[in-house]
Amino acid sequence: MSKKTLVLGASLKPNRYSNYAIQRLAANNVETVAFGLRKGEISGITIDTELINYQDIHTVTLYLNPKRQQEYYDYIVALKPKRVLFNPGTENPELYEILKTHNIAFEEACTLVLLSTQQY
Repeated sequence: MSKKTLVLGASLKPNRYSNYAIQRLAANNVETVAFGLRKGEISGITIDTELINYQDIHTVTLYLNPKRQQEYYDYIVALKPKRVLFNPGTENPELYEILKTHNIAFEEACTLVLLSTQQY
């Protein structure tokens, strides 16, 4: 797959959905980068704690609640992803409008479901 993905809100806690998502992305050979509050590694994927200007990001998958997303609006737009996935609990109409003005596609969808049904 060529859908390089940024997991925004990555957690080292094994019971968090962002952690599961990183594991599943890696298992499906999706090139993955991750940003979180604590540096570490999941399935060979390093969690960065500083915002990096990643290149060629296809998908940003969000694991931050709408209030926590606000500080990352400009960062997400600057990455110029092809799409942003709003996992359950991350839905954010304010960010939808920003993405629309920058012609960035978005959808309310669970990364884990998309991967398990081969719709990623």
